[in-house]
Amino acid sequence: MKDMIKMVVVLTVLAAFSGGLLAAIRDNTIERIENQQLTFVKGPAIKEIMAGSKNDPIADRFKIQVGEEEEKSVFVGVFDGKSAVAIESYGKGYGGDVGVMVGIDLATDKILGLSVTTHAETPGMGAMAKDDPVFAQQFKGMATDKPIMVSNDGGTINAISGATITSRAVSAAATRVAEMYHQKKPEIEQQVQAFK
Repeated sequence: MKDMIKMVVVLTVLAAFSGGLLAAIRDNTIERIENQQLTFVKGPAIKEIMAGSKNDPIADRFKIQVGEEEEKSVFVGVFDGKSAVAIESYGKGYGGDVGVMVGIDLATDKILGLSVTTHAETPGMGAMAKDDPVFAQQFKGMATDKPIMVSNDGGTINAISGATITSRAVSAAATRVAEMYHQKKPEIEQQVQAFK
């Protein structure tokens, strides 16, 4: 019985030590990981959407609370007398989540641009959502006050041939960004004032 107790104590101490070590490593590397994501994953999408802005939209950002547990980064682009924001969301694709960065013009509430940031879709089919400028161009100028859907579902977005599920995922992510934007618009407008 003593051996059993000793073993439980040793395992408990090892588990607590390992858990604490992993938490410390995560806390010490979280900022570096976020910077790497901004530089290599989200950064190119933000720069593409906010092309022509007078500021650095990657540096000019703030966070908003969406729901009880989710926090989103809002990237600000300042153009000639007007501002735009870019927010990332996800849609469920064929191979997993599809990350989509959506830019919205604050003056018109219309989509300024859209770019896929991450995906696990089939190469040559679903992966085209990231590389096909014609697909992304369809979203530009769309109103954000109603759901964005592919034409098969009654919307106006022409799905990528052979990748309807991926196209739906991108549309769903754009719709989620639009919903977040409208829900938090007063707070977003107030925060954007600091970057003009």
